[in-house]
Amino acid sequence: MGFCMTTESAPSSVSVRRYDLDWIRVGAFLLLILYHVGMFYVPWDWHVKSSHEVPALEPIMQLTSPWRLTLLFLVSGAATRFLADNLARDSRVGAGRLAGSRILRLLPPLLFAMFVIVPPQSYYEIVEALGRLAPQADAYRNAFTADFWVRYATASGNWCDADGCLITPTWNHMWFVAYLLVYSLILAGLLALTFGRLRGLGDLLERGLKGWGLLIWPIVFLAVIRWDLALRFEITHDLVNDWYNHALSFSAFLFGFLTARSEALREGFIRLRWPALILGLVAWAAWAGYAWEYRAEDALPADALRRVMRIVYAADQWAFIVAILGFGAKHLNRGGPVLRYLTVGVFPFYIVHQTVIVVVGHHLAQLHLPLAAEAGILIAATFAACFLAYELARRLGWAGLLLGVRPQAANRPPRAA
Repeated sequence: MGFCMTTESAPSSVSVRRYDLDWIRVGAFLLLILYHVGMFYVPWDWHVKSSHEVPALEPIMQLTSPWRLTLLFLVSGAATRFLADNLARDSRVGAGRLAGSRILRLLPPLLFAMFVIVPPQSYYEIVEALGRLAPQADAYRNAFTADFWVRYATASGNWCDADGCLITPTWNHMWFVAYLLVYSLILAGLLALTFGRLRGLGDLLERGLKGWGLLIWPIVFLAVIRWDLALRFEITHDLVNDWYNHALSFSAFLFGFLTARSEALREGFIRLRWPALILGLVAWAAWAGYAWEYRAEDALPADALRRVMRIVYAADQWAFIVAILGFGAKHLNRGGPVLRYLTVGVFPFYIVHQTVIVVVGHHLAQLHLPLAAEAGILIAATFAACFLAYELARRLGWAGLLLGVRPQAANRPPRAA
């Protein structure tokens, strides 16, 4: 994914790269990798778990948990805007080319991941669940894991316990790619149906978000959907019944698309970066303290407190996003070889990282290493595997699309992903 924009003062054919958005995307994906390493250690439910449980990590995890994926959808929407403008000839032709580009870019790695990259996550989840429920002499070879891949691919595993069944095939962490593909196709349809006038909504947003409105009104919107939808529609990542997540993620994606070329909003983010950072830190402290105080399964906060904390959560979400976009626009305005390399690389990083964490983490846990050694090896192994996957994908020609890399993509300015 790469970002470029045409400045109003420059000729229309002159594009200025938005290096800040490239850096933000790279940073958000790298934070996500570290977040999933953290999931191996915090008490929260995950595919596999370390024997070293570290509850003190929870407030640190809460520092990025409310906003990291919302930011990624927003940045992805901005990238899609630049891609759509580059592809456009007329509104309908451009929309069709956008849909085709998104399918080619996102569908091959999604399908490849679901049937090749993700299955080990389900396998080791079953192995660990089996070890807790009914220890086996050989947990890796038994009736529950026999013919695993065939049963996984044909949805015939019947892997169930008291909490429900593991439904396969699944996309696990690749839900982000699946949702991004669906949102891109919906957007392409809207562009075709509105003859390109959808872009004009960005002007309305620009006028409505002047001054402090850029910080306040999105918080109001996020608080409203959290009040109305979050309790009725738990986040499931199953695409069909995930309405709160869609309201949040598609709105962020659409916001990024509509406002990507707004210099006024870019300047607004810069102007509000310090107040937003202060508000974000205060909201994070309040939210993390609340989550810590009521972390026990049987802890029941008062209803009034829960309502207030929905507003606090919304403030946390948007304030950090404003701060990141503002500081990025102010300071991350240079490219270079590192950025060119990582801008293409973080997509294959994302595709493989969680499987590496699950597989390596599971086997490291069997060695009973000290926490520092185990975590250090896990982080190093994860990033080493990510770089290895990227270097392999760069050399596979068109097959590199399976890991999210177009042929020779690293040798030219990257497009949206």
